[in-house]
Amino acid sequence: MERRRAAFQSGLAVFAAAVAAWWLPQVLELFSIINATVYTAMAVLALSLALVWGFGGILCFGQAAFFGLGGYAYAVGALNVGDTTWAIPIALLVPTLAAAALGYVMFYGRISDVYMGVITLTVTLILFNFINSTAGEEWRIGAAPLGGFNGIPATPPLNVPGDPGTPLTPEQIFVVALACLAGCYVLCKLILRSHFGRVVVAIRENELRASLLGYDVRLYKLGIFTIGGAMAGLAGMLFANCVFVSPTMFSLAYSGQIIIWVMIGGVGTLFGPVVGAMLLQALTAWAGTLPDINPNLILGLVLVVAVLAIPRGLQPTLAGLLRRREAP
Repeated sequence: MERRRAAFQSGLAVFAAAVAAWWLPQVLELFSIINATVYTAMAVLALSLALVWGFGGILCFGQAAFFGLGGYAYAVGALNVGDTTWAIPIALLVPTLAAAALGYVMFYGRISDVYMGVITLTVTLILFNFINSTAGEEWRIGAAPLGGFNGIPATPPLNVPGDPGTPLTPEQIFVVALACLAGCYVLCKLILRSHFGRVVVAIRENELRASLLGYDVRLYKLGIFTIGGAMAGLAGMLFANCVFVSPTMFSLAYSGQIIIWVMIGGVGTLFGPVVGAMLLQALTAWAGTLPDINPNLILGLVLVVAVLAIPRGLQPTLAGLLRRREAP
């Protein structure tokens, strides 16, 4: 029954992405398409933390670090290689290796959960301050100037594979972003259905018992943490294709927002954080159009109300209500 439910949810996610990819470019204006691509990239970012925190039990403040590394790696690779198709593996490899290195230090160093949050947040802030200080001409990687607080606004978009002279249109990039979101969702489902995923969840529930059963807890935590870093890097690559990369990708604001998205959607779920990320981004964008109102204040109020009204998050709360209605 559980496998059928997971297969149905994965198929539904792919179908919804296909419908959105076909329908939305026909009804939305260019500006709205770009915004929709940003929302989709952020949904991938929320999904990465949903996997690491909700199922791995690792509260990571460093997803913004991997997000920024993915964006910058793509921009640097695209400016140096020319064909942005080859920049995609670079954008995935750099945050993956960074997550693996950081995870190895934390998990094999036997650092407690509290200090993991502090370390991941510290790494994010270090990267934010470092990238901000790269404004001089000497700060370049090949043909790509890092740009300091100005970022890299000249990042070329994805092109048709093998044809650097034909960049993808914003509508096509939106379709690519939706495909990545659906693919990441299905991948997360497959991971959680696998032996690896079940052990990761068991470690979250009782780390000592899993260790006594003979599982290398550190290795499994490192694995799920690295996968989450790779997904965050993918989100950064998508973001770089609709908004230019800048040090704000490493900012504390992004680190906090990702956690809020997952909390609102429901920790321990996958679909909830995706919906939470999109809804809260739309709410923040709307609040930004209101005069004399700070969008971050609106976001904070939403979080307080949501924690008090639906402490389990959107998806678990709605699922509970549906079960009550179906009960005789």
